[in-house]
Amino acid sequence: MVRTALTFLALLIGTLVFGGIVLLAQLFGVQQGPDSIYEKCPRWWAWWLLRAAGVKVVLHGDQQLVSGAPRLYVANHVSWFDIPAMIEVLPHYGFVAKRELEKIPIFGPAARGVGVIYIDRENRKAAFGAYEDAAQKIQQGNAVLVYPEGTRGGSYTLRPFKKGPFVLAIASGAPIVPVVIHGTIEVNPRDEFRASPGTVHVHLLDPIPTAGLTYGDREALAEQVRERMAHCLNTVYGVEPALEERASRPPAVVEAHPSTA
Repeated sequence: MVRTALTFLALLIGTLVFGGIVLLAQLFGVQQGPDSIYEKCPRWWAWWLLRAAGVKVVLHGDQQLVSGAPRLYVANHVSWFDIPAMIEVLPHYGFVAKRELEKIPIFGPAARGVGVIYIDRENRKAAFGAYEDAAQKIQQGNAVLVYPEGTRGGSYTLRPFKKGPFVLAIASGAPIVPVVIHGTIEVNPRDEFRASPGTVHVHLLDPIPTAGLTYGDREALAEQVRERMAHCLNTVYGVEPALEERASRPPAVVEAHPSTA
């Protein structure tokens, strides 16, 4: 309980301080840009929160994939701590988040200020509008992170992917970097108000090109990304795919290798 209380206090103070800095920067017209206050504050916020919780983040994969080149990161989502963990390893990116987060005082508007694009999951037209905004960001040279499962899961077994993120990837023409996060459930499980020290592993898998793909390729692209992530989870952590998947199709052949995952 002590660690949980300390983490909650760090979250509150960190959001007030770093979120307040972002809002003040917007008020005084500070410009966006590489290594600006809008990039530094999320990194400070994530560092502060992870250290308070006693969490170490370990990055696996090609280190060049963390550069600010235009690309779409597609990650699994199992814990609220996925967010600071990803900020820790990917210092230059924006992300698509559910609109409910925008309602959180200070955090919501500050997150928008640093490049978060909010999506209304209940409004299909508005959701695709948000993805169009994200595609424009990528085309302008930015990197964007999405969680295609939508909400947090209770286990590391991948759930069905929504197709919107892959329409976004095709529209942007940027490569997809599949990302596997493991260890955040042990730090902070879904629907539990507690935080525990631990190690979080973030695997950046081999990029998948989208140049030349069309809207009709979105489902095949989503399945290719999902299979690559499932392969990493299975070979590295022993996570089995969902029962219905194992019963409905033979094992997929993918290109990811545990040694580079």
